[in-house]
Amino acid sequence: MTEFEKEVAARIAANPNAEELCASAATFMRTSAASKYSYNFTWQGRPIIQYPQDMVAIQELIWQIKPDLIIETGIAHGGSLVFSASMLALLDMTEAIEAGSAFDPRTSRRKALGIDIDIRAHNRAAIETHPMASRIRMIQGSSIAPDVVEQVRAMASGFSRVLVCLDSNHTHAHVLAELQAYAPLVSVGSYCVVFDTIIEDLPADFFPDRPWSVGNNPKTAVREFLKNHPEFESDTRIQHKLLITVAPDGFLKRVA
Repeated sequence: MTEFEKEVAARIAANPNAEELCASAATFMRTSAASKYSYNFTWQGRPIIQYPQDMVAIQELIWQIKPDLIIETGIAHGGSLVFSASMLALLDMTEAIEAGSAFDPRTSRRKALGIDIDIRAHNRAAIETHPMASRIRMIQGSSIAPDVVEQVRAMASGFSRVLVCLDSNHTHAHVLAELQAYAPLVSVGSYCVVFDTIIEDLPADFFPDRPWSVGNNPKTAVREFLKNHPEFESDTRIQHKLLITVAPDGFLKRVA
């Protein structure tokens, strides 16, 4: 471990006990979520609907794991899918530089697979004409429908390092079903990232027009899943590092 890494580790370890810092972060999460802060950002021209802090965390995981397949549930405008594809493109370029070899940027063995129950025509068109499109595959349908799960499992069978991100319907039942379907595809040492676990920490009336709320959300699904799956553990170091994240307790690392 370098001196810089030691300093970072020490700061992260101290963060949970920094009361003012944690309180400020919690206040920001509540107020920024109410103002739809995460809707203000794009990645390579596509709306991403993510907090920049979580984007940085995913970038770090991708660099660490070097996946050849990233599976995402929930596509929306496609920004997150384009983000994943562009990170995979950087891995391809890095490998080519290190090997001193040429590569065709239009082709790659690495893929980003997105699943959504409703891929709107204008979003699909924008994704399919994006420069990163050759690395992207999409499936329209419910992420927990048996035929969709089977398609994803069949595709994943051809890859060795798999990272999964869950960000679709945020009810307990749906997320738990997604975890049961897709967590087994995660490679040892890789992650299943469950977004919007923050719902459990927000006021109960925060989402009056949605079926999820306190007691019925991704974090409650994560808690139930972990009870029966010791091969996964919540990597709390990541949330202590970020402080501002929509995925507290949602960075699930496969350890066995």
